[in-house]
Amino acid sequence: MISWRKHYKKGLIAISLLLSTGASVYAQGDPKKGQDLFKANCTACHALDKKVVGPALGGIVDKLKKEQNLDTDWLHKWITNNEKLRASGDKYANQVYEENGKVAMQVFEGKLSDADIDDILAYTSNPPAEELAADKAGETAVDSTASIEAAKAQQLNSKIMIAALIAIAGLLFWLLLKIRQLVKIQQSPELSELDSTRITSFSALYEKYSFVGKGIVGLLALFAAYGVWNWLMWIGVYKGYAPEQPMYFSHKIHAGENKIDCQLCHSGAKYGKVSEIPSLNVCMNCHRSISEYKGKYIEPGKDREFYTSQIKTLYAHVGWDESKQAYTGKTEPVEWTRIHNMPDFVYFNHSQHVIAGEQAIINSFNAKQKDAANKIDVVCKACHGKIDTMNVVQMANNFTMGWCIECHRTTEVDMNNGYNKEYFKNLHDKLKKQYGEGAKITVDAIGGLECGKCHY
Repeated sequence: MISWRKHYKKGLIAISLLLSTGASVYAQGDPKKGQDLFKANCTACHALDKKVVGPALGGIVDKLKKEQNLDTDWLHKWITNNEKLRASGDKYANQVYEENGKVAMQVFEGKLSDADIDDILAYTSNPPAEELAADKAGETAVDSTASIEAAKAQQLNSKIMIAALIAIAGLLFWLLLKIRQLVKIQQSPELSELDSTRITSFSALYEKYSFVGKGIVGLLALFAAYGVWNWLMWIGVYKGYAPEQPMYFSHKIHAGENKIDCQLCHSGAKYGKVSEIPSLNVCMNCHRSISEYKGKYIEPGKDREFYTSQIKTLYAHVGWDESKQAYTGKTEPVEWTRIHNMPDFVYFNHSQHVIAGEQAIINSFNAKQKDAANKIDVVCKACHGKIDTMNVVQMANNFTMGWCIECHRTTEVDMNNGYNKEYFKNLHDKLKKQYGEGAKITVDAIGGLECGKCHY
């Protein structure tokens, strides 16, 4: 007699094996490809080891299997179109949505294939360690090189110190010999007779050579007056000023390595009088998701941990709880040390230069550069220098009145600028008649040297 119970048990075992095989499909993905896909599509909201906007995804396949008894089919549905899965009434999908602040995940339907999703899941289960090892090896190499260079510098300093001590000892010995010779000369009778005829006071010397003395005093007074005048002229001129800030910020990393446009942070430069110091909420637009530094560029003497510590300092100032991904309400303003600060009696409008004079300023600046490497592509650099190469921002120019006037005298007005065409058409026509068609018309011709333009 056929035992249906026995065959039923075998069937259940076969179905279970088939399901478990289907649940482990992720293991067939390529973790290396998955790493690239994860970085391109997931890192804005997820990390493997901690919650960012969404939950940590390290070992997510095993976690769902153990805690929710869900297989990779569910993950495929969630990643492909989480909105559709939630709309179907899936309990766990809606639970995940609620637990993560009701922030909807991006829909990847048509963007990621099933094979791509398998690769990403393989990466979350078994992330390759080569990249981290390479980074650490690079950091070790940098540290080793720095140590060798420091040892060489210390050895050179020691040699210089020994040579300096020997030179000082030789000089002292020579001085002792000379002093001995002078003592012997002073004791001779010839020197005593000569001393009786010498001038022994400053007043006697001045009386004998009064004309020369008056000339010297006059020259000293002239030099003193020039010194005072020169000192007065350089009050408030701080070219090269690079103060230490309360929170480290590298423009080289942000504007240079990551190519972030100046006006993304300094939004007032284009449409306002001042370019403004960005508030910390501008920083948090990116650093809400970027909680640690993983860039390739590392300034000599620093490491990735240093840059990451500055991000944590930012979190402390804005009151951001990284673990809860929420603001605590406890904030602490950053007291930045201002570098560029025009005196109260000087009017300067950033927008006028950025909108009306952008191309004209760039062309004028580049025309003066003999070396192509010094040419600029952004108008900001004409005054502020190559900010995208500065780890610590410094004042790149003097910003004196003479410096501004020289620029106005040499910068040609951009007649083709849309702003100028719209508002100054009649003035342009008048200037063309006055100076002739095709003549070089510089900023001073349109009032760039009038006192009232900047002082009123």
